[in-house]
This record gives sequence, structure tokens and C-alpha cells, in this order.
Amino acid sequence: MLDVTRLRVLESLARHGSVTAAAKELNYTQPTVSHHLSRLEAETGAQLLQRAGRRVRLTPAGVLLAERAAEILGRLEGAGAELAAHVGLSAGRVRMASFSAPIGSLVPQAVAALTATHPGLRVSVTNTHPLDALEMLRTGKIDIALIFRYGDTEPEPDDIRLRHLLDDPLYLLSTEPEQTLDSCREATWIGGCERCRTHLLSICADEGFEPKIDYVTDDLIVMQSLVAAGLGVTTLPGLALRAHHVEGVEATEIPGSHQRIYAATYGNPPDPPATEALMAALAEAAPAAAGIRRG
Repeated sequence: MLDVTRLRVLESLARHGSVTAAAKELNYTQPTVSHHLSRLEAETGAQLLQRAGRRVRLTPAGVLLAERAAEILGRLEGAGAELAAHVGLSAGRVRMASFSAPIGSLVPQAVAALTATHPGLRVSVTNTHPLDALEMLRTGKIDIALIFRYGDTEPEPDDIRLRHLLDDPLYLLSTEPEQTLDSCREATWIGGCERCRTHLLSICADEGFEPKIDYVTDDLIVMQSLVAAGLGVTTLPGLALRAHHVEGVEATEIPGSHQRIYAATYGNPPDPPATEALMAALAEAAPAAAGIRRG
């Protein structure tokens, strides 16, 4: 059986790229790190490291084991959180990752409601892109991932379970009221993340044109600031506008176009009590978060 401590050393080395950095993170001496890595190679019977002078790098076998180590260590940490949660919602922890828009609107209301009824429960939230959140979920670093999908988005893997929270309308942002996609076909466009740009290209193609995208950012404030300065037009979902609305930016709903917001969990049900409690709080807060201030 592989030693968990040695897997932790390998995972740290893979992340930091040096024995010195791994030793510093783990509070070990460098000889101790080297010893654990040598013993791990002996246990596995595989060459995990290539040494070049004073530097080391992972072999393909080392990369493979380091990836599995990250998942195993995440699952161990998650198991500890689940066990604490099963003691009762008076203690324990639930970890969530979300993209920016829900953190500015939906998430605070849900977390506040949950911690008000269960003050001993510790909730942590990480702001990251949906694809990164799903990877954190798969490797056990979080318990819930808030993600968005469009109708043309590739489906998530089978081991990811999705709970639909709300459909978030998409809005066209410009400095002029009541604009349409067709009226902006000659405009300069501001594109968001890869998923959003793909959807923008799709809905513009349905209108018979390809948008000229000269600016790319997934920062909600930067996108609106560029629009307010008259540098281009863009699309944003309602939650993003509810979280932050720059003066001078006009928002016009795009008929039939929306993001689908999901809370994702990993593996087979049931979810631990703390995870299920936060999922329920998110579902309860979703209808109010769907409102939007226009104009």
C-alpha cells in the first residue's frame, strides 16, 4: 500500500517544481523530502523522478502518480469534512467554488441563511472559473461547484451530478437603450471567457453575422467599464448585472438566451448533511437572486 505521507511529498513537488519549495511547504528538511521520494520509488517499482544535477523533474510515471495523489489527498480531506458533518450541522465544514456573478449576488444570501441557522458550520468559498471549479470538485478540494452552461456547452462527465438552480437571462450591454444583436452587427465587441465567447459567436451566427471581438476579459467590471467608455458592446447575464452595474451602461434582454446555473457535486448520492444543507440554501436563495435592475 502506498504511503500517504510520501504521496503528499510527491504532490507538493509536482505543484512547486523543486525539492526546496516542497520541503518549505511541508516543513521538512530537503534530505527528508529526498528520502520520502526515494522510498516512494522503491514502493512503486517505478522511476518517478529524473535528476539533472541539483534539479529534478517528474517522469511520465511521476506525473501520473502525482495527479492521482492530488485526487487521493483531496478525497481524504473531504472524508474528514464529511465525517465531521455527520456528527451534526452544529459542526463541520462545507467547501464551495463559484464563478464571480453568483458570489456577488446568490452566494452571500445562501451562506448567510445557512450560517444563521447552523452557526457552528464552517463555509468556505473560492472564486474561480467553472472548469477549474469542476477540477477542484473532482480532486476533492471542494464539495460544491457553482457552474454555468449554455445550450451548446459540452456536457459534464457522468460522475458530476448537477442540480439546476435558475435560468439567468442574457443581456446586451451598450450605451444606447433597446439595442438588439442585429443593430450591433457592425459594433466592436467585448468577449468574455471561452464558454461565453462560444455562445456569443453562436447567437450572432443565428442573426447572420460574426462579431468583431477586439477586447477579451472575463472581469465583469472591466467589461462594463469598456462599454461605458463607448469602446464596444458585450453580453452579460443578469446575476452579473445584479452584482455590479456601471453607470451609463444600458442592458437589454436578449430573447431566448440565458445561462443555466447549476450546483454540481461529485460521485454517488447521498451528499453529506452539510453539503446538502448548502445546496438547499442555494436553491432557496436562487429565485430572489434572479431579479435584475435594468437601465
